[in-house]
Amino acid sequence: MVICFLTAVHSGSIIAQILRTSKAVPQGGDGSMKCESLRGLVVCRDFLKDPVIKALMDVQEDTDQEASFSRRAGAAALLEAAERLGLQGNVLRQYFLYLFSEGRTVAADVMERVGTAGTGLTRALAFDMKLIFPYLQRQPSDFFDIEYLDDYEPASVTNDACIRSLEKAFQGADTPEKATAVLLDYYAAFGRGKLARFMAFRLSDDGQLIGIENFPHLDWNDLIGYAAQKEKLMANTAAFVSGKEANNVLLTGSRGTGKSTAVKALVSRYHEQGLRLVQLQRDQLQGLQPLMEKLGAIGSKRFILFLDDLSFDENEASYKYLKSAMDGGVTPQPQNVVIYATSNRRHLLKETWHDRNDEWEEVYRDDNTNEAISLSDRFGLILHYAAPTQDEYLEIIGHELKKAGIDLAPEKLRIEGLRWEMEHSGRNGRIAQQFVKWYLNNRDS
Repeated sequence: MVICFLTAVHSGSIIAQILRTSKAVPQGGDGSMKCESLRGLVVCRDFLKDPVIKALMDVQEDTDQEASFSRRAGAAALLEAAERLGLQGNVLRQYFLYLFSEGRTVAADVMERVGTAGTGLTRALAFDMKLIFPYLQRQPSDFFDIEYLDDYEPASVTNDACIRSLEKAFQGADTPEKATAVLLDYYAAFGRGKLARFMAFRLSDDGQLIGIENFPHLDWNDLIGYAAQKEKLMANTAAFVSGKEANNVLLTGSRGTGKSTAVKALVSRYHEQGLRLVQLQRDQLQGLQPLMEKLGAIGSKRFILFLDDLSFDENEASYKYLKSAMDGGVTPQPQNVVIYATSNRRHLLKETWHDRNDEWEEVYRDDNTNEAISLSDRFGLILHYAAPTQDEYLEIIGHELKKAGIDLAPEKLRIEGLRWEMEHSGRNGRIAQQFVKWYLNNRDS
């Protein structure tokens, strides 16, 4: 996941005013910033439980007789962390940036829930940063007397996007107050921990969010056709991201028409504005209401709950959890959560000829029909995707081939594309993509 740092939200001048009357950061004998004990941390108090930070404090506080042992123990802790996290270069600085990105601090917690930090919390974080900032300017060998940690190369470099983003931003922060502004800007733009690290999540069996590695970055402009559907879907999502009222969306229609791809492309487009996707399976709907409450408490982010290829068989009751969560339950749907679902069925609930048997009493038949359509009625925006026309099908193929550097003659494209369509199960975007993969692998044979 590639993250670029956004324009500053918090003014460094405000933090500078807060610190203007405070004491300067102590200087060492060589003019460098003196590293004071981290035990005075308040906002970042949880750092003191970290094994690397504990080892670092032991090195500074141990007597001369114990110093050699403490330095080796500290180096071992930092080495283990560097290999586990894939840190390279000055791994002490990198490790502090990792702790910041994880955000186990009061400041990150408040920013996640509220979206901004008040003057009091900003002042407290700034004083914590005065303690931490000198460590960001030093080498590991200054503490552990081992030079190979100063420019370390792990067996596997993780190249964490969050650390990379903070490293780039901190390069321009030459004072503690500027570093404080940078950190608050980062939390405002991206959040902390896995919410900053991932664009999309799945739900574990115990209801925890699990980040999806290598979630595809899809370009909205690569979606060919369905202009009217795309316009409505984009407008609804843009309103949602900007904090306005938005509808739950049902994308229904023919298989392979790009319904799921459109939702994923929206996440790629808006993730830097705080949009995240959480994919649920049908058998997880019983936990939908608690999940909504959990996500509703994260006020700085917007969430799409994504139900892909959704439908329910007769006598299946799990759809009632979805109905209740969307409209009708005691707890309202949070304003920062919408549900986007795709389905090949317009009414989501399977109907059979038995449902339409004229021998049934009219009232029961009406009840059954109402139940079948009541779920889809919960979606304020319903977009239908019909199978693409032949020209749209060929346009998809041509577009994908051009992305791969191949400009196929129109007549050859038509012959090859239609032959592939006849050999397969119809005409849609998925089959067009399959043709492109086949053609790229076999064009020279």
